[in-house]
Amino acid sequence: MYPSSAVVAEIAAETTVIRGTPGFVRPVVDDPYTVGLVHQVLRAADEGNALAADTLLRVAVTRLLRLNGGTLPQREVRTAGAQVAARAREVLEGRMAEPPSLETLALGLDSSPFALLRAFRDLYGMPPHTWLTDARVREARRLLDAGVSPAEAAVAVGFTDQPHLNRHFTRIVGVPPGAYQRERKNVQDARQGSA
Repeated sequence: MYPSSAVVAEIAAETTVIRGTPGFVRPVVDDPYTVGLVHQVLRAADEGNALAADTLLRVAVTRLLRLNGGTLPQREVRTAGAQVAARAREVLEGRMAEPPSLETLALGLDSSPFALLRAFRDLYGMPPHTWLTDARVREARRLLDAGVSPAEAAVAVGFTDQPHLNRHFTRIVGVPPGAYQRERKNVQDARQGSA
């Protein structure tokens, strides 16, 4: 289960006193109750129950933040490396469906692959391929909210097919794209019905 940093920050702002960039200060937590919550999140996601999955995810992340959360230290950003990383991100955003290889990306930015990896990780906290997967899922989520089918969204953001989108979307968002879209539509319909 890999909730996005935005989801963790949102939960931390709503349910804890952690300010700044929230994160987990120890790598291991021994808490059987939280383990049970995580299993329930995964089970609800597998069953397509978006409401339960989202609710349980928020409860689990809240508990983990309260047990093991804190403000992460600010990363020191090197100016030249940060500029290369930011330019790499712009290229990846513009070519999300057909991204270049690491070598091609680095060459186009007058950098070496290793220097680009280091700079990107320093600035964004993850390597370019992980950032790209997260960005694709965010864009797929936006497309699903606009009514695009999961299969069309998968192709539009650069996944080879819908099962690839399903796997990454479920890992990051907590529910499969179809269940997410149905739940969002149900919420919108309910809002329109009560208005």
